[in-house]
Amino acid sequence: MKKKFAESTRHQTVTKCWRKEEDKWIIKDAPFVDDWTEEDYQILVACLKNTILSNGFVYAAFYEGKLKGFVSVESEMFGDEQEYCDLSSIHISEDLRNRGIGRTLFLAAKEWAKQKGAKKLYISAHSAIESQAFYKAMGCVEAKVYNKKHVEAEPYDCQLECIL
Repeated sequence: MKKKFAESTRHQTVTKCWRKEEDKWIIKDAPFVDDWTEEDYQILVACLKNTILSNGFVYAAFYEGKLKGFVSVESEMFGDEQEYCDLSSIHISEDLRNRGIGRTLFLAAKEWAKQKGAKKLYISAHSAIESQAFYKAMGCVEAKVYNKKHVEAEPYDCQLECIL
């Protein structure tokens, strides 16, 4: 499966992360390398196929004919007032980060969700300070209501929302 993503580097060296302790957000040392395995790529491809088959949104960025980023949004709306669409993934190849590709993909996801009738995007986002800086720059804030499914799957993620 990785061959589909052969020219895209999913790698992040993390040193510090946001953590919520006693209802306050703090930055903590949490060094690790986030890199995908072959199994991770297989899961990703299955998830993206499912998103497409369920009428969700998948949008990709190519550079010189090579896949360098993508974003996906699920079609099912949720929340007390069915106001959320779930931004299920957004990734930019390490070699092309900080060039506006993430912003372009994120804005495309927002527009798709807005046209679908959502009021907010929901994002269960990596807690690395660099990832969180991106989401803050995109206008994301802590979600008013947490999606239990996401919290259970990724307890260290930051649960965010972005008004459309």
